[in-house]
Amino acid sequence: MTIPVIRPYPLPSTAELPGARVAWRLDWSRALLLVHDMQRHFVGFFQPGAEPVTSLVANIARLRAHCTARGVPVVYSAQPADQTPGQRGLLTDFWGPGLRGAEAASVVDELAPGPDDVLMTKWRYSAFHRTELADLLRAHGRDQLVVCGVYAHIGVQATAAEAFMRDVRTFVVADAVADFSRAEHDAALSYMAGRCASVTTVDGVLGDAR
Repeated sequence: MTIPVIRPYPLPSTAELPGARVAWRLDWSRALLLVHDMQRHFVGFFQPGAEPVTSLVANIARLRAHCTARGVPVVYSAQPADQTPGQRGLLTDFWGPGLRGAEAASVVDELAPGPDDVLMTKWRYSAFHRTELADLLRAHGRDQLVVCGVYAHIGVQATAAEAFMRDVRTFVVADAVADFSRAEHDAALSYMAGRCASVTTVDGVLGDAR
């Protein structure tokens, strides 16, 4: 089994977001931006030049440019290529052998990490598992996490849930994440909004934050 080819679908608008359980306010002086798994391998399952990937990449680029201009730390998660069976573990049972070759593991050109960004090796669904993400939050004195990338119902959701359990307020950017389908995208947003995160949009986090 592997990731399915993803049919085009529109990203959600502000009016289509799930109802909020919390009234958190994003403060960029307390936040870190996580660009989650925007590697060629994962992005390659979307139809090139079509939604949601066109707006996904453009919206992440807006977030990253905003953070770079304001000195907000930017961290990229990326699975390594050519993992051994021991490194990959149960991921193989669900998703097959995974990434093959350095090109597949690289971040898409439009979002390539800059010299001040951190590229973090990620081993499992949650970006906290066996990574330095928690240490980076502490080192920068940050207790808020802004998450964008793929896939909403897998790694993004797992990361948001673990952030909640670490008392890190997480803001999931609904039009800067994407998924296997609009139905799974919406279900992931509903889960996170109801249980562990604030779900917002790019315009929301750039316009409403301090």
